[in-house]
Amino acid sequence: MRLRLTPRDTSFFDLFAASAAHLVTGANLLAEMLGADRATRKELNKRMAAAEHDADDATHTIMRRLNKTFVTPFDRDDIYNLASALDDCMDYMDEASDLIVLYKVDELPARVSDQIQVLQRAAELTAEAMPRLRSMDSLQEYWVEVNRLENQADKSHRKLLAQMFDEIADPILLMKLKEIVEKLEDAADAFEKVANTVETIALKES
Repeated sequence: MRLRLTPRDTSFFDLFAASAAHLVTGANLLAEMLGADRATRKELNKRMAAAEHDADDATHTIMRRLNKTFVTPFDRDDIYNLASALDDCMDYMDEASDLIVLYKVDELPARVSDQIQVLQRAAELTAEAMPRLRSMDSLQEYWVEVNRLENQADKSHRKLLAQMFDEIADPILLMKLKEIVEKLEDAADAFEKVANTVETIALKES
């Protein structure tokens, strides 16, 4: 274990945990959208926008503190990269939510639920992992599982696209749905980036 002669600002750990908690909210709101009618989706989208705003605030707080803190708990670039990656997860989920409402999609393909379930699980794992950055304990299972989930999301995404091209005759509807499922895939990729950043941090600190 390294001997540190200068104090570290440990508030970063609480800020990362708070940021990750918003991701759980976002993923659950997407799940609620699946079977909802248009009016309910509009309300859920408003709640998503509020969660995204809270997540942005958390990211800005991390960045401000990073600029003011002399001794950080781990590499400054890694703090920046982790905060940015967490923010990307929320942004992509918010974009998917927005598109569902803006495009007035009546029914989403059934396989979209597979994508969203992956996001929910990845969000839960991320929220559980952030507090463990304090000790760097038991993090390997987290990044291995999120990488497995992202591979699962890739397969689901490809099957979903194939199904959509086979079954949807309306080219406009196809374009709308394709953009939505691409944003969900982007969110899964962003969760993997968070996990990879955590792995980088853990390896540096070991």
